[in-house]
Amino acid sequence: MSKITNAFQNKKSLIVFITGGDPDIETTEKLIPAIVESGADLLEIGIPFSDPIAEGPVIQAASKRALESGTTTDKLLEMVARVRQNVTIPILFMTYLNPIYVYGKERFLSVCRDAGIDGIIVPDMPFEEKGELSQDCTKFGIDLISMVAPTSHERIAKIAKEAEGFLYCVSSLGVTGMRSQISTNVTKVVAQAKTMTDIPCAIGFGISDANQAKEMAKIADGVIVGSAVVKIIAEYGSDCVKPVKEFVKTLKVAIENA
Repeated sequence: MSKITNAFQNKKSLIVFITGGDPDIETTEKLIPAIVESGADLLEIGIPFSDPIAEGPVIQAASKRALESGTTTDKLLEMVARVRQNVTIPILFMTYLNPIYVYGKERFLSVCRDAGIDGIIVPDMPFEEKGELSQDCTKFGIDLISMVAPTSHERIAKIAKEAEGFLYCVSSLGVTGMRSQISTNVTKVVAQAKTMTDIPCAIGFGISDANQAKEMAKIADGVIVGSAVVKIIAEYGSDCVKPVKEFVKTLKVAIENA
């Protein structure tokens, strides 16, 4: 069983997303252990990119801030390698195909492995094209996380069957961002996936507070919260560690009580 799958054993898991290098690398390096201490079971780090097509305005702005602060993929990898000495939960990168190819996919995955990255999420890579990366990910022991959406329909079963790590169930149509309510039938998506796989299902995109996290945890094995955390980082800048920590604690308590 992969380290990522194992993080879901016998509990509902909280996955927290942050944009690496927002507002700067030093703050991200302080944030990671704080988020872990607050109860996150997995951590997802977005590699800042100039054209993050799956992201809404909150995370797009975070990418811009990170790039302007001088964040690079190499600096992020070096930082992850440092925090890895004390952080044991799975860490994933969310990135896009272009940065991987610019870096060189074998080189990228090799350095990810050496830094302690357990999985990658590539939202602009359709399931049908996962062969672009799947063999290389297997070679370097990195889970390639698959995504399903309410619009995936008959593809859900096929994608779920081949999923590794966990299955990322997109709760809402469009880009990432906080929503006042989750309006799609994500329950049906999870139920359909569960008929084909024992891999954990986690719901992301649009979960903005503890109440929503609790409701989604009743449906799935895990909950992914990103934009709501990134919004706090945007508000407090380099002073964001304490408020992020408090917010993550509320999410964890809500999920545990689902």
